[in-house]
Amino acid sequence: MSIHGGSVVESGADGEDGDSKVIVVMFDEDDKENPMNWSKKQKWTITVLLNVMTLCIGLSTSAYSSGIGRMTKELGVSQTAGQVGMFMFNAACAVAPLFFAPLCELTGRRYIYVSAFGLFTAFTFMLVFGQNLATQLIGRMLQGASGSIGTILVGGTFSDMFNPSDRSVPMSIFTFIAIFSTIAAPLYSGYIDERLGWRWIQRIHIIFSGCIFLLELLFLRESRGSAILTARAKRLRKETGDQRFRSQGELERNSVAQMFRESSVRAIYLLVREPVVFFFGLWISFAWGIVFLFLSVIPITFQDHHGWGEGKTGLAYIGLIVGCFLGFATGFWQDSMYEKAARNNGGVAIPEARLYGAMVFGPLFPIGIMIYAWTQFGHVHWIAPIIALVLIILGIYHVFLAVYNYTSDAYADYSSSAIAGQGFMRNMFGAVTPLFASQMFRGMGSQWAGLMLAMIGFAITPLPFILFAKGETIRSKSKYAAANTGLAVSKVEDEEKKVESN
Repeated sequence: MSIHGGSVVESGADGEDGDSKVIVVMFDEDDKENPMNWSKKQKWTITVLLNVMTLCIGLSTSAYSSGIGRMTKELGVSQTAGQVGMFMFNAACAVAPLFFAPLCELTGRRYIYVSAFGLFTAFTFMLVFGQNLATQLIGRMLQGASGSIGTILVGGTFSDMFNPSDRSVPMSIFTFIAIFSTIAAPLYSGYIDERLGWRWIQRIHIIFSGCIFLLELLFLRESRGSAILTARAKRLRKETGDQRFRSQGELERNSVAQMFRESSVRAIYLLVREPVVFFFGLWISFAWGIVFLFLSVIPITFQDHHGWGEGKTGLAYIGLIVGCFLGFATGFWQDSMYEKAARNNGGVAIPEARLYGAMVFGPLFPIGIMIYAWTQFGHVHWIAPIIALVLIILGIYHVFLAVYNYTSDAYADYSSSAIAGQGFMRNMFGAVTPLFASQMFRGMGSQWAGLMLAMIGFAITPLPFILFAKGETIRSKSKYAAANTGLAVSKVEDEEKKVESN
């Protein structure tokens, strides 16, 4: 029977009131409340809102770096102490999702987005008005924790609304925004710091994030199907007085402890035990660490070696932005190669088809570092290191695409945990590199420091080639990877319990 636009099915499970059956509330085929059936306008309104939110959080991540010099002078502390704010933000981004991601299982996505981004906006006031370093660092930590909670749900929201065939464009845009926003902030924040002062960087961000927060309050809808059906079941119980109405999510929901175990313990377990998860995590972590390291290195190159002012130095980040746009454009070529592989394999592509872009463009990452290292001399034209920055970020972009897409395909039901583990490692690398970047490049010399980083990059570069050739064999030996379809979930969970008990 149909009730309130949805359908219900009787089940043999016992209800809370002792009845022998519950009534399961489900979506009808053309149910307008089902996010899959929303109009394109509704879906893209949510998509744009979430990407703008991600843009704001990403800009805040790196804009702080432009004001460190003047902030530390005003507060009377060392510049290294000011760099700890970069560490606090990224470290919070690494840890918080492991514990707070399960909250959407309890409340739905909208409540998490709105509350987390509202807190993110509120914590920015600590950076505007804080009169000591401790307030600045705590504000950065709380910003990172609240900002990361929302952004980790974006991919899941797209899965709520879009069929797999329609999801590639929204996900490509999100990946572009996530990388672009992190590298774009110094383009303008240096001028703000130079002309208005370091606190105005945060004041302008409060205005921006406040506007986005209001838009989320007005236009952001709940997209998680189970949350919508749970709300419908509660409404039916209230309107009819029949306590048998239940959503499938209510019947299958794990305990809070179980959800936190799966989000945290399993993520670290996969990172430690699965070689593919670990080495891909190491690759993307090194790449992300280089992004944050260069927030400190670029000023050394263009201020110390070329004599540029702080605002003008921000223009060097145009090279990173151009590389990001090229990565976005060439990402569609990778998508076409994946679709071609699927057609040639009966409509189902193997995960290794996600690696073409990384094999072609990934080597540009260490090559760009090498070029940058040996073009930092003051007598070398400034365009040379900027071209190197284009190559670096183009390579990093395809590292991100390969790692996320391959991990998602290869680990199927466990992909969220695998990606969470990689995200932990990635953000920790991004947290620590700003702490030693300036000392390393000034102490070792820009050329030799860059050469060392390039050599590390070259050592990791063969990874996608190895997986392309041997990936299927490696996956077949894994207890978690999609190639091993005979593995019982209970066996996996038993092994995790053994790890917890030890």
